[in-house]
Amino acid sequence: MRVSSQGVTVVALLADPDAPTEIAQRMARMLPDRLADRSDHGQRFDVEVVSEPFTAGTEDLFTLTRRIMDRGSRADWDIVVALTDLPLHSHGHKIVVDVSHEHGLALLSLPTLGGFRLQTRARQAVEEAVLSLAGPQATGPEGPPGSQPLRGPFTGRLAPIHPGQVGEEEIADLRYVLSGPRGYLKVLGGMVRANRPWRLVPGLSKALAAALATGAVATVNSTIWTLATSLSTPRLVIAMVGSVALMIGWLIVDANLWHRTDDVSREARRRAALYNASTVLTVGIGVIVCYVGLVVINLVWALFILNDRVFATTTRTPLHSTEYWTLAWFVASVATVGGALGSGLESDEAIRAAAYSKREQERRSALQEDAGD
Repeated sequence: MRVSSQGVTVVALLADPDAPTEIAQRMARMLPDRLADRSDHGQRFDVEVVSEPFTAGTEDLFTLTRRIMDRGSRADWDIVVALTDLPLHSHGHKIVVDVSHEHGLALLSLPTLGGFRLQTRARQAVEEAVLSLAGPQATGPEGPPGSQPLRGPFTGRLAPIHPGQVGEEEIADLRYVLSGPRGYLKVLGGMVRANRPWRLVPGLSKALAAALATGAVATVNSTIWTLATSLSTPRLVIAMVGSVALMIGWLIVDANLWHRTDDVSREARRRAALYNASTVLTVGIGVIVCYVGLVVINLVWALFILNDRVFATTTRTPLHSTEYWTLAWFVASVATVGGALGSGLESDEAIRAAAYSKREQERRSALQEDAGD
């Protein structure tokens, strides 16, 4: 490991734009002090954040590692830790982190850290990678590079993370991977979090406007009153599930969000299934958030606009809290169907921007361009 002439180890956090950069910027504030406290050799650290799309146009692990090496060689950095929200694969496993002690670099895939406590887990992973690269085991007599295992989020009997196989032709000398069903769910949760599904609602303005308009009209429609009061709870649940499923399916099909691959290999099919599962969950969470919002808005609108005498005369049912809730629930299902139709007015680009992270948008655009060629 190289150390600057001032005795300070310069650490660069090379982060993809959007979420990885935000995570890197937040951890950079506390990282120097935490690294210095945990270092066994009284080292000092200086942390820089560089936001660059180093994963643009490729998912190949060797290509990404070469890019990180080339970028580090052009700057006065001692250690480079690259952060991406791209799920990385090698030998059928999902890579958590690759470390090369010889070149002083590490590559961390954020989705493999899961969907919860991502900031804390990412900071712990970066700390462990930096301390491993800065420690004597990188070049000292205590063992070959990578012989010292990482700690932090990489240990624990229940953790689905374990050391992975590194090929002789690869640059890394230490690798941690995810495996098993728990590992799959963890990376799936990380991918959904990277897509930020809560942004789907404000991102689909035309669909939301159509849903709100449909709900406003349906709330004052006497036929809807009669239907709502006559439907049993199981039928209301079926209406809710059906409308949400219709909205999810319509958005995925209309905006061409379903990932297809011409590669017939098993790994390619697994990767496509992972991307499609993250798409369904991302869109599903966004639609459910929209549905809950519609229930609340329709309930407030019903409380404001409905007349209990007119309602009771039309439906032969007194207007009590149960009827308000039932009507708002059923109208939300009707409004969601209206929102699905309104989403057809949205451009495919607007839906992708609302449903995916910036990196995922770039990845899918590149795939479409390759398919077009």
